Amino acid sequence: MLYGLILRLRHLAYDKGWKKSQEASVPTICVGNITVGGTGKTPMTELIIKKLVENWKQPAVLSRGYKRKSKGFQIVKADGTAAMYGDEPLQIARKFPDITVAVDKDRVHGCQQLSKAGVIVLDDAFQYRRLRATLNIILVDYNRPTFKDRLLPWGRLRDLPSRIKEADIVVVTKCPAELDENEREQWRKNLKLKADQKLFFTTIRYCAPQPVFPEADVRFTYAKRIILLSGIANDAPLRNYLSDTYIIHHRLAFGDHHRFSKGDISRLMTLVKENPTDLIITTEKDAQRLRDVSSMPLELKQRLFYIPIEAVFLTPEEDAQFFSNTSF
Repeated sequence: MLYGLILRLRHLAYDKGWKKSQEASVPTICVGNITVGGTGKTPMTELIIKKLVENWKQPAVLSRGYKRKSKGFQIVKADGTAAMYGDEPLQIARKFPDITVAVDKDRVHGCQQLSKAGVIVLDDAFQYRRLRATLNIILVDYNRPTFKDRLLPWGRLRDLPSRIKEADIVVVTKCPAELDENEREQWRKNLKLKADQKLFFTTIRYCAPQPVFPEADVRFTYAKRIILLSGIANDAPLRNYLSDTYIIHHRLAFGDHHRFSKGDISRLMTLVKENPTDLIITTEKDAQRLRDVSSMPLELKQRLFYIPIEAVFLTPEEDAQFFSNTSF
């Protein structure tokens, strides 16, 4: 109750102009949510980058760099560490080496430093009211709809559900492969969207396992049993996907953005010694942090693989329409 009151007062202050907000000098696209973790911001950000590049735009990405040890504005270098930049910005920088990825807790200052970009993609900046984005894209998890949730601490909502009305585009993520028109329309009604708000639906596509380290031995990918290692908000979708191909023999699950310790690696090494033919599978985000671990045993490097994921629209029509009628 107190948390909700604080949110309402804060948003009222910005809405009335008592607290100042400003636009960047270049167009900005905010990819955000009103839920704590797990709505698929990074795959959606990567999808938006691909679309901008396909349309001859010159995007840059700005993130706060959650849990990074560095301070201030930093350009993310692909050969850097997750500790320096945060796992998600580092993942994007490694996947898109030709664009600028930066981190800055002060998004206004960060945009000023990226003023030569054609458009700036703001990762998780919907609650950052000091900066007014040109285009707001809000993500809602199909499996955890906001209209069935509650504000913290009783639920998983970090912001008022009514703020979805401030979005230009709403994307329902992690959907099943097909949705009929009745269910799509029901989502629009349940979210209480305005007529001019666009609504899209995406699903997750899982890709072939990729090595975390150069020393990886691809023969381990033919194993029947795996050890699943994750430090993300919700690994249930990945577990469901992997269970179609592998027997999940052991599972080590940690909190979101977990920094792997020597104790964690020692525990993993014990499992490998007990199960010498098991493959270790992790997520792409976890792979960024695992590379930070010093003195990683060769036995682990040889069998550590991650599963890349992609956000894809449910229909070709949605894919084509996503950025239609915008100035980008």
